[in-house]
Amino acid sequence: MSKQSVVVTGAAGFVGRHLVDALVQADYDVVASDITPRIHRQDVRYERVDIRDLEAVTRLLEGADGVIHNASMVHTRDTCVADVWAINHGGTAHMLRACRAQHVPRFVYVSSGSVVYQGEDIEAGDESLPYCRIPQAPYAESKIAAEQDVLAASDDDLASVALRPHVIFGPHDGRFLPAILERANAGRLRYGVGRENKLSDFTYVENLVDACLAALRRVEPGAACAGKPYFITNGEPMAFWDFVGRMLEALDLPPIRGRVPYAVAYGAAAVAEAFKGLRGDTLGADTGLSRFAIRYMCTHHYFRIEAAERDLGWTPAVDLREGIARTAQFLKQSGAMAGRRSA
Repeated sequence: MSKQSVVVTGAAGFVGRHLVDALVQADYDVVASDITPRIHRQDVRYERVDIRDLEAVTRLLEGADGVIHNASMVHTRDTCVADVWAINHGGTAHMLRACRAQHVPRFVYVSSGSVVYQGEDIEAGDESLPYCRIPQAPYAESKIAAEQDVLAASDDDLASVALRPHVIFGPHDGRFLPAILERANAGRLRYGVGRENKLSDFTYVENLVDACLAALRRVEPGAACAGKPYFITNGEPMAFWDFVGRMLEALDLPPIRGRVPYAVAYGAAAVAEAFKGLRGDTLGADTGLSRFAIRYMCTHHYFRIEAAERDLGWTPAVDLREGIARTAQFLKQSGAMAGRRSA
């Protein structure tokens, strides 16, 4: 029996590289795709494709049995709006059209918990929450539109499912933890944001990857998961700055000494965004200093994962404590802590 062929978009990124490794381990025939010149391993077929190019995407999916569409632009500042929409929404629309053209039957979309975030507390939210109707950031708005397209596309020819992780972390993270470590190593992470301990969900990257593979195996016409979204987290809500504190402790870095009021941090983020807008912002890794990010840190946002456990047969295998320990060990061994300050 021949191997199932699975296309992974965003394969050179943080989550993508873990997806590629897991699919190879599970004996799939992997086609990895991204816009960078190369990826981390040479034993899989790699195609350099921009998902904004419909013809290239259609060629990419020839012969595929399934897709894990992970590529997106995480850019929470209110700048580069056209580019963010072209990648996150337009690119997803191209992937769906290409699936139709190439008769690909299964589509797993890596969405985001931010699609239901309206700037207010979410406590134990589930999939019945409506999409956000209040503009938050181009990233969130473009992910909403993309997820809606993915779920609406599910039918007897193309079964689709959307997974909504929240604050993904782990080895090879190129965004969330690097922004924290950059400040900590420079001695600039002395204060958190907000006086209250608002709870957040976190998702260890291997748990998300397990969920993607579970969804890939389950999604088919008539399946319980077809045409539905699912929150994917560790299921262990924790105050955002407590999580950061545990990571700093695991990395032998100085603890956070206090908190900056929300209004002060939000004002600073607004000024930073305005300055970038005037200067000409560019797409790239977020630093975390955006109004969207500050709001996120200062509200409850954690979710129930029972639906994914029931319909996908998935449970998070790595708890937060172990995930933090594994991530810290990787960062120490990879040299990411070189030159850090001890006080």
